Amino acid sequence: MTTRLETLIDQGTGREPADIVLKGGQFFDLVTGELVQSDIAMCGDRIVGTCGTYTGKTEIDISGKIVVPGFIDTHLHIESSLVTPHEFDRCVLPYGVTTAICDPHEIANVIGAEGIEFFLDSAERTIMDIRVQLSSCVPATHLETAGADLPIEKLLPFRNHPKVIGLAEFMNFPGVIHKDPICLAKLDAFYDDHIDGHAPLLRGLDLNGYLSAGIRTEHECTTAEEALEKIRKGMHILVREGSVSKDLHALMPILTERLSPYLALCTDDRNPLDIAEQGHLDYMIRTAIKHGVEPLAIYRAASISAAKAFGLRDRGLVAPGWRADLVVVDTLENCKAEMVFSAGRKVTDELFAARGAVAPVGLNSVKARPVQAMHFGVPVAEGETPVIGVMPGKIITEHRRYRLPTSGNQTTVDIERDIIKVAVIERHGKNGNHANGFVQGFGLKKGAIASTVGHDSHNICVVGVSEDDMALAANRLGEINGGFVVVEDGKVTGEIALPIAGLMSLEPYEWVRDTLHDLRKAAYALGTQLEEPFLQVAFLPLPVIPHLKISDMGMVDVDKFALIR
Repeated sequence: MTTRLETLIDQGTGREPADIVLKGGQFFDLVTGELVQSDIAMCGDRIVGTCGTYTGKTEIDISGKIVVPGFIDTHLHIESSLVTPHEFDRCVLPYGVTTAICDPHEIANVIGAEGIEFFLDSAERTIMDIRVQLSSCVPATHLETAGADLPIEKLLPFRNHPKVIGLAEFMNFPGVIHKDPICLAKLDAFYDDHIDGHAPLLRGLDLNGYLSAGIRTEHECTTAEEALEKIRKGMHILVREGSVSKDLHALMPILTERLSPYLALCTDDRNPLDIAEQGHLDYMIRTAIKHGVEPLAIYRAASISAAKAFGLRDRGLVAPGWRADLVVVDTLENCKAEMVFSAGRKVTDELFAARGAVAPVGLNSVKARPVQAMHFGVPVAEGETPVIGVMPGKIITEHRRYRLPTSGNQTTVDIERDIIKVAVIERHGKNGNHANGFVQGFGLKKGAIASTVGHDSHNICVVGVSEDDMALAANRLGEINGGFVVVEDGKVTGEIALPIAGLMSLEPYEWVRDTLHDLRKAAYALGTQLEEPFLQVAFLPLPVIPHLKISDMGMVDVDKFALIR
């Protein structure tokens, strides 16, 4: 009986027809940077032939087209797509993303280990190769109330799962530097595995200490200068372009052929509406080339460099013996995926339909107490009032201070200066905490927007001009088991239910996409001009880090930056 290995060799040498042959096109050689005219032969899930002529059981004419390796999203939270892993698979794979390295950090902060199990079960059934990093920061900080706790003892049972790569983004960088025992226990357990980083603005000797713990990748760089320092110190930089965090343009100076072996691409948080309107990693590739980045540099970052950074040694090149994750594009510049192969399978609707289903989890996770308008009051205080300053396109916010108007013993909104109210309401049923404050930068003239997507502990966050509308929006979230709600003048004008842990929809991604379109229109009717008002709300609950000056170096001006994710 012929073994699989013998069949691969026989098809690769041309002794027998390959399973699939792509004929008439070129492939992009990411070693030399050349476009090579060649057939591409596949046997099962492997490429077995290039730089030659092949016959195949199935032959596909791709004349005039270019084949590139499948794209790898090196860091993302699938929950932020607002759909299940199965729907994410169906939504994103046709854009050429054949591997996604996810951190189920969001669902884990709501329902704990059950959320990680849900992702692993899903990853075993998806057509796209979804790899999982085990969430390192649940809860993300002692400053918030999360729905779960994942100490090292609860992570270790997942360590040897075939879909697990290592430890996900280690957000508690002050804990690493100051040798917090809980942090060290996790780092020590995964020291010989991949450990993903998360260290915004961290520089100098503090960065050295952080890297000495075995952390190797980073997706939080927002300037080329910061990225270069981290590359020099051995980090692999994941260039991010999501729905809120948009760092591609700032990091284009480092997207060079020389540095490309130390770069990869990621989206972190991207929703189906943005994917439909712009694309996914293909959008990053198009945009980079349009602004002068060499195609070789950006395509390397999208595939082979990404694979090497995460120890995926079987993918990232169009070459014999490599995993047959391939994208047939019109041109390198347009990067329009016209045909996609995942592990040698042509991506079709029928392929998606054949996947096994996974039962949803976390369907009753919104346990917040009902609120009234009076719960959103802010008593008058002496002097200036702290205000969170939204910075469009970033999840870093500024710590601002203003003298605000008052009414009786209450501090009120200041619409002229775009200062409105923000509240975070504990929704896991643990303590009923409720905190109020002010935020600047949303542009709301009326109404309220509320969300159960509230990074990283995912409590309810609501922003608004009217306390009555804020109360209505927050309470409506409980009625629909989580999601986003827009209220205007005492009426719900838009909503989307996300009943899976208050984070993901049970519906197909097309429904989510279309609903988000209507929801965005409802938000714009309130006056906001933010591209992604809902994700901007979702990132507001990130806690103030009170001790950013970690060492005598004075890493960050604590009075300038209020929130760091």
